Amino acid sequence: MALAAAGTAVAVAGGGPFGGPGGGDGAGGPSTPAVPATTPITRQDLVDTKTVEGSLTYSGERRIVTDARGVVTWVPAEGAVVRRGRPLLRVARRPVVLMYGTLPLYRTLRQGVADGPDVEQLERNLKVLGYGGDLTVDDHFSYATYLAVRQWQDDAGLPRTGQVDATQVVFLPAAARVTDARAEVGARTAPGQPALVVSGLRRVVHVDLSTSDQALVRKGARVTVELPGGERVRGRVTSVGTVAKAASQGEGQDEDSTVDVDITLAKAPRTRLDRAPVQVELVSERRRDVLAVPVEALLALREGGFGVEVAEGAATRIVPVETGAFGGGMVEITGAGLAEGMKVGVPAP
Repeated sequence: MALAAAGTAVAVAGGGPFGGPGGGDGAGGPSTPAVPATTPITRQDLVDTKTVEGSLTYSGERRIVTDARGVVTWVPAEGAVVRRGRPLLRVARRPVVLMYGTLPLYRTLRQGVADGPDVEQLERNLKVLGYGGDLTVDDHFSYATYLAVRQWQDDAGLPRTGQVDATQVVFLPAAARVTDARAEVGARTAPGQPALVVSGLRRVVHVDLSTSDQALVRKGARVTVELPGGERVRGRVTSVGTVAKAASQGEGQDEDSTVDVDITLAKAPRTRLDRAPVQVELVSERRRDVLAVPVEALLALREGGFGVEVAEGAATRIVPVETGAFGGGMVEITGAGLAEGMKVGVPAP
């Protein structure tokens, strides 16, 4: 019979896979002839890794919905970057302008509106864009705010109403990259209808990780990512989802469920491809300063467990071992009398 360890066939002790009798009692004495090939026991660090598939994309994807109604007359190209004060799209030739902020525009901002952080958010953008020299940035919509809004509207090609609503402005945390233009030129759009899908500018790697591999990742863990073209970049896990989602129409088995994992790269990749497939190397276990041998040196013992065939001059003996971490074709071993530099049998090349 034969057993497998880390994907490598392991022969049964007894009968001598390396050319001599194995000493079937598992702790056998010297035997001859010597094994045809040997390798030394080494002391080293072992890193066990697993490679999973991911995709290179951009952070913070979200849908853009406005209250604009009418025929779409312009949309940016996919991949275009839209910054503060620039249009996300045009409806009936009127722009829907991007401004920076975390609070969505949930009400019309005008003189007489109740004070609030959304007013301050608008005033801060007007100031940055160069409007309202006398404007004080606070949560109050003042007459100075009204004048600044009118000036901005005039320059933007919007009706000079002095008030701002969701037909004119969309607030996003920062500059946006267009990943999907849902609204087509010539088509009609209406309130609540998705117009664009945008993302942030930061490149990230996203992995739909099987829940069975969830123990391999934690926030802050270091990984290695192989990008298109063979480029390898180090990264760090920045988020691990806590809610599993079905990966296929299976019967609810664990292997059909995944969690979202996002990885931030240590440097900008050379490729500009979006949603490009990548390989992510996860570290499942790291063992330091351990005795190790090639996996093919392991023997499956009749009485159970594993052993190695130690070569001492022309004689050999089987030493039972406990295995630990696997990595790079090596396996950690512990056993009575084993030491760095001792020779163990391996299959002849």
